[in-house]
Amino acid sequence: MTQRIMIDPVTRIEGHAKISIHLDDAGQVEDVRFHVTEFRGFERFCEGRPLWEMPGITARICGICPVSHLLASAKAGDQILAVMVPPAADTLRRLMNLGQIIQSHALSFFHLSAPDFVLGMESEPAKRNIFGLIAEDPAFARSGIRLRQFGQEIIEMLGGQRIHPAWATPGGVRSSLQKSDLEQIREHLPEVRATAINAIGHFKRMLEQYREESQIFGNFSTLFLGLVGPDGAWEHYDGRLRFVDSAGNCIAERLDPADYKKFVGEAVESWSYLKFPYYRPMGYPDGIYRVGPLARLNVCSYIGTPLADKELREFRSLGHGAVSSSFFYHYARIIEILAAIEKIEAMLDDPNLMSSRLRASAGINRLEGVGVSEAPRGTLFHHYHVDEHGLIKKVNLVIATGQNNLAMNRTVAQIARHYIRGTDISEGMLNRIEAGIRAFDPCLSCSTHAVGMMPLHVELIGPGGEVLDEVQR
Repeated sequence: MTQRIMIDPVTRIEGHAKISIHLDDAGQVEDVRFHVTEFRGFERFCEGRPLWEMPGITARICGICPVSHLLASAKAGDQILAVMVPPAADTLRRLMNLGQIIQSHALSFFHLSAPDFVLGMESEPAKRNIFGLIAEDPAFARSGIRLRQFGQEIIEMLGGQRIHPAWATPGGVRSSLQKSDLEQIREHLPEVRATAINAIGHFKRMLEQYREESQIFGNFSTLFLGLVGPDGAWEHYDGRLRFVDSAGNCIAERLDPADYKKFVGEAVESWSYLKFPYYRPMGYPDGIYRVGPLARLNVCSYIGTPLADKELREFRSLGHGAVSSSFFYHYARIIEILAAIEKIEAMLDDPNLMSSRLRASAGINRLEGVGVSEAPRGTLFHHYHVDEHGLIKKVNLVIATGQNNLAMNRTVAQIARHYIRGTDISEGMLNRIEAGIRAFDPCLSCSTHAVGMMPLHVELIGPGGEVLDEVQR
């Protein structure tokens, strides 16, 4: 009988999960599983709802990335209406998504992961959080809070509220910006740009301290998936899909997102409510791929802004072809913050931002539509079937965290095999396993983050069912 270590719950992530580590009779790690233990059923209870309600409903999937679902849903609606949205609506949607990328990435890096980097993987759990970070380095923590606030304010200016804005709709958007909004954004740009540059420098300086983690936190070969522009540019809202391998070779590109089922399969396992997407031509589980900031920087040819492109060139020196270590999701995340800030600055003089031509009017012209956008955590698919009245008959949501599921499981297994030896299990080792998951910034539900020390109970069970070791916090 194998032994088992249970980490339940996994802390400082969005949602509820646990990790079980199975040991063989010799005390070596035999298997590791990342269990998503909650079930929400959004796909089913959307059935019967009018198409027009879907952006507002699906935005409630998540309290951290509602904009991502809002935009993907509206784009699926565009397909069903068979319309091209007005240029102003396209520009304004892009602006909101850039604000979403900034606020979500800032939350992940400064609030959830920086406590590990600044305070140390072995630091006291009760202090290893945003409040401990504020006590240790108040200027750094405050800059991260203000950076996230900047992204949230852009969302609020457009949608009327920072969380769950009912703003994008099939065919366009509901409102544009005021001149005073543009001036407020412009006023804050120097500060947030400096914060992003400082965060990148901070991460690069601490790499030497975390050289070991950077080599074992999900460092393996997979495919990478993301949207790119017509010339391969970094893309966050539209474009075509591209797969690259760990050598940096493009294995499939210019893929129509509406045809995603031809190249993305979805497997299920009995021990998790989260599905396991894979690259269909390679089968399951060999078709493992990653999405999100690491993937986007691996699949794009360039970003298109001067400061972020300079950082991209340095980032790519970390790999041979693609950058394969999931530890560098953090690095990619703050480069994307810088890119988003530069792109916002470049679009502030666009007259479309204050246009009143915001929506294309049409009825139900197709019975099926696929909307795809890049959420902060990766490529997001919304696939709807409707009847002739526009009532939803079927919904399929392929979320970014699900697409990283195979990679997250492999990551925690790699970390566990490196650090765990028999019953000698330190709290720092367990935190590194959790940190491997946090690198992906998984978003498992729209739950809120706990403040302070969350409960964690770990047991090592022997062949006879006896407790050999126990860690509780």
